[in-house]
Amino acid sequence: MTAEYIDIVDTQARKKALKVFREKFQKLIDQIMKGKPPVLLLPKRTLQNTIYDETRKLLLLGPEKLKRSFLDLHEAKKFMQTLLMTRIIYEALARDEYPTIRDLYYRGKHTIIFRDEKGKRHEENTWDEQRESDAVIRDIEVLTGLLREEMLILSKEKGKVVGNMRIRSGGDVIDLSRMGHGAYSIESTPDLIEFLDVDAEFVLVVEKDAVFQQLHRIGFWRKYKAILITSAGQPDRATRRFVRRLNEELGLPVYILTDADPYGWYIYSVFKIGSITLSYESERLATPAARFLGVSMSDIFGAKGKKPYLTEAERRNFIIKAKDADIKRAKELLAYKWFQTPKWKTEIDIFLKKKAKLEIEALAGKGLRFLAFKYIPEKIETGDWIE
Repeated sequence: MTAEYIDIVDTQARKKALKVFREKFQKLIDQIMKGKPPVLLLPKRTLQNTIYDETRKLLLLGPEKLKRSFLDLHEAKKFMQTLLMTRIIYEALARDEYPTIRDLYYRGKHTIIFRDEKGKRHEENTWDEQRESDAVIRDIEVLTGLLREEMLILSKEKGKVVGNMRIRSGGDVIDLSRMGHGAYSIESTPDLIEFLDVDAEFVLVVEKDAVFQQLHRIGFWRKYKAILITSAGQPDRATRRFVRRLNEELGLPVYILTDADPYGWYIYSVFKIGSITLSYESERLATPAARFLGVSMSDIFGAKGKKPYLTEAERRNFIIKAKDADIKRAKELLAYKWFQTPKWKTEIDIFLKKKAKLEIEALAGKGLRFLAFKYIPEKIETGDWIE
């Protein structure tokens, strides 16, 4: 495949983004040309304006809107920041560039010096920290309906994947079954990846990178025809989008394997329904059909009609006492609607009663073959998961 392919793929993405930018900001230009005060109208990215759609099983932004006016002293700086970042991103698209979010922070970081009506000198920074410019990028995503990945903005790669699958990326065909002991790093623009062919029956997402490596080396994905992915902790956007595409476009079931603690369970919910702070992304990044495979509290202690995977002696050796922060987080999860199902209430109630947690590695402590060739396949085969 030649460099011509790269031009086609990237050019299409750039043209789409540039067109959206022009259409969205034409209203602002019209306001200025008519002598009207320039105003931006965008959805509120607040917890109060975040709703859980029980039918679609997604966290979504609600209907509330925010007016950002240039002539409003309280909004003028935000208005300026939004237009400044918009210009920077637009120029990067037009110049065939691939800025990182850190690049964008520096490109817009400067000091405005001015004097008031009394001649007193003042200085105002466009932004002081990257969290400010990152927030502006998120506002632009909401305003345009484009993810930053669709604007060809890059970020650090985090997720990894192996499996019997071939993809096309950047004009190259990559065989994900021939990664040696390593894995393919999921690129920060996952929509530019083309799925060529796949011989797999399901996707297994593993929270821990170390466990992912163990399962990879022991040949789990070959034996069970799986696409094996790690989020290496809290998933980045690219990994979530890649998983969504595997489920949505290829129809592959998705199973999530995390630690048996509230933080692992929340990682699962981010994959499944989206995150609270970035709910505007959920429709393209979340996978509502994702299933929580484990590790569950009922796997450790048993439940009605279910035998535990650990003996009493193994529980004494493997479980870890929950900290106050773990208890607090578990109670927070119970307040979320998507954790208020009978199965999840049972799991969290056991956790709060036992005040104990367990890492995935503890199951590998029974032997890696137990984890790879008994625990995981047995739970999938018997349908012992939570949705």
